[in-house]
Amino acid sequence: MNFCKHPLKKSWIGGLLSVLILFFANKEILAQRKTIEPGAIWPDQNGNHIQAHGGGIIKIKNTYYWYGEQRRQGLDPNLRYVSCYSSKDLVNWKFLSDVVQMSDPENLGPGWVLERPKVYFNATSKKYVMYFHLDNKDYSYARVGIAVSDRADGNFKFVKSFRPLGRPSRDIGQFIDDDGSAYLIFEDRELGFHIVKLSSDFMSVEKEMSLINAPLEGGAVVHYKGLYYAIGSALTGWNPNPNKYATSRSLEGPWTEFKNIAPPETNTYQSQSTMMIKVTGTKSTTIIFMADQWRPSAQWDSRYLWMPLEIGDGKLSLPKPRPWSLDVKGGVFKILQNRD
Repeated sequence: MNFCKHPLKKSWIGGLLSVLILFFANKEILAQRKTIEPGAIWPDQNGNHIQAHGGGIIKIKNTYYWYGEQRRQGLDPNLRYVSCYSSKDLVNWKFLSDVVQMSDPENLGPGWVLERPKVYFNATSKKYVMYFHLDNKDYSYARVGIAVSDRADGNFKFVKSFRPLGRPSRDIGQFIDDDGSAYLIFEDRELGFHIVKLSSDFMSVEKEMSLINAPLEGGAVVHYKGLYYAIGSALTGWNPNPNKYATSRSLEGPWTEFKNIAPPETNTYQSQSTMMIKVTGTKSTTIIFMADQWRPSAQWDSRYLWMPLEIGDGKLSLPKPRPWSLDVKGGVFKILQNRD
């Protein structure tokens, strides 16, 4: 009778060995990352570089969702893609899906543009509402598009486009205040830098909060210890420039004069602002500068510069990028030494 068990035993051992070999072969992929390394390849759970460029992040309960432009190689050139990743710690990210795979929604023609997707969750409608810069090849259409989903991981369906306040809109940013109010930031080449409040269903603009008379894009806002901090970058296309900040006690202003967030000769360490992430924990609050390091000739290889800001009492500065760790529960970060 024993001879009947030997093949099963060998099969079981062989299967176990296969699993162990696969595990150790992929241990670098499976291992949890402990640090954020600005400017480095940032792999997801599959070992692929995260593709969420010009993106934004929302937190639902204990999960962060990162949405951004999907720029991997081999995409259908007639479609535009937005990807979604999830994380519990802002360090290790799981690719969920391409939540947008959109064909030209308004017959804008070859080279049409979908950039800087930002998603808001509406607690009343239970809808995920995505805003994005929608444009034609020569950037003259200059509108925001809206797509909606019942789920964080898509699929998002195109609903409409419009010009907020009737004004041209190109680069957009998002801001959600501590009371849950939702705001859109958009760049108007003729007038400046708009901050507008969204309607209760997040499907339109309710009113303008501020028009900052400055030629800025890549808008980001955070509310920290009684002050609003706004960051923007100059209008230099793909080329990085010295990003600047201003402060105000109210979103309605008045705003202070804009100042550099980093030594100007570094061009914000070769990056452009896209968002500030507020991590409030049991011990402290960390404000993360979230930026893109664009590589226009190789978009799929564009990198991310995330660093905790030095912020408070009306001052804001971006430290020299170095590896760092983050405890999201405590809201505490630690700067690590450079790796040689």
